[in-house]
Amino acid sequence: MSSSPIEKSFCTTREAATLLGVSVGTVQLWVENGLLRAWKTAGGHRRVMRDSVGELLRKVPEQPGRATLAEPLSKQPRQLKVLVVEDDADLLRLYQAKLARWPMPTQVTGMHSAIDALLAIGRSGPDLLITDLNMPEMDGFSMLRILHRAPDLAHTIIVVVTGLDEAAIAAKGGLPTGILLLAKPIPFDRLQEIAAGIVQQSRFLLNNPTHA
Repeated sequence: MSSSPIEKSFCTTREAATLLGVSVGTVQLWVENGLLRAWKTAGGHRRVMRDSVGELLRKVPEQPGRATLAEPLSKQPRQLKVLVVEDDADLLRLYQAKLARWPMPTQVTGMHSAIDALLAIGRSGPDLLITDLNMPEMDGFSMLRILHRAPDLAHTIIVVVTGLDEAAIAAKGGLPTGILLLAKPIPFDRLQEIAAGIVQQSRFLLNNPTHA
């Protein structure tokens, strides 16, 4: 007997995770924050609306990302993974030109929206996340509050680069703890210092593959 239309309209969290290419925990986090529409059965199990899964899939690129600004350098034991979230295409290209000149092997992925970024992060957490705050659909404030609750991102360094002043940021609820705040114009020298500090950690010893 074929499934009824009602059954086809939803899926389990594990099925949603498989479709989206993320962990079950990430799906649960997105449900709690409204990125995915779902409800709980009488037994306490979440059921995720398939149309909301489809909406997310249509918004995001296929793996590994829509806009790869600098391709990975081959045969490197360890690369610094950087995700830049910036809706201004010109600024995203500027990040490309500058970060490509960093002395350490770096894989840079650019995303134009917070929703795109959340799915990319759910699939593979970056070492360094650089984000703006003013973006369409979902702003950086909402994205950062969601990420603040994600245990898988404990080792990700998050840097906000924004034209908003501290008063404007405070008026919107402020930023989660542990996030570095830098003002535009983009301080590329400071970003490179932050990246170098990450690379100097023991797990990033580029000359020793055993630490990769």
